[in-house]
Amino acid sequence: MAGSGRGPRERMVFSAAQLIRRDGVSATGMREVAAHAGAPRGSLQHYFPGGKEQLVNEAVDWAGGYAAKRVARFLAGMPQPTPSGLFAAMVRQWTEEYGTAGFAAGCPVAAATVDCAESTDSTRTAAAAAFARWSRPVAGALTDLGVPHDRAEPLATLMISALEGALLIARAERDVRALTTVSRELGPLLDAARSGNLPAPGES
Repeated sequence: MAGSGRGPRERMVFSAAQLIRRDGVSATGMREVAAHAGAPRGSLQHYFPGGKEQLVNEAVDWAGGYAAKRVARFLAGMPQPTPSGLFAAMVRQWTEEYGTAGFAAGCPVAAATVDCAESTDSTRTAAAAAFARWSRPVAGALTDLGVPHDRAEPLATLMISALEGALLIARAERDVRALTTVSRELGPLLDAARSGNLPAPGES
C-alpha cells in the first residue's frame, strides 16, 4: 500500500505527489489518488473539502518539505561534507532512481508548475513556496560549509535550477547524461565558493 505507516489523509497527499510527478496534474484524478492510497473514495471530500486543487497544493507542499528534509540526510551520510558532495548527493538520488525504476517520474513541484502556473494561482503559489522551502536548507548547508552568506542563496538557486533542468533533459533523452554533467561541472564551482575563489556576479 502506498505510504505505508501513514494515516489515510497523509497517504492521499503522498499518493497525489507520486502520481503528479509521473502523470502531471491534469492526468491525475481524485479516484486514481484514492485507489493508489488504498483509501475510501468518500474520504476525499472529508479530508479535502477544497477538492483537487487543495489536494494538489498539499502534495506540492509535501514534496517541498521532503526535498528540504533530504538535505540534512545527505549531509549526515558524508564523512567530510562539501558543497560539491551535497550537490552530487542531490543528483545521485535521481540517477539511482532512473537506473532502477526508469524515467517515468520527475519532480512533482516542477510538474505542478508546468501544468498550473497560468491556470491555478494557488498552485503556482504553493509551488513557489515549495521551491523556497527546499532552497533554504540548501543555502543554510552551503553557509555551514564555508560559503559566504551572500553567495549561498544564489548558489542554492543555481543548484536546484540545474537539477530541475537536468531532470527534464534526462526524461526526454531516457539517459542520465544531463544529470551527471551538471554534477561534474558545477562541483568545482561550488567548492571554489567555499574557499572564496568564486568571483561575484559581474566581476572578471
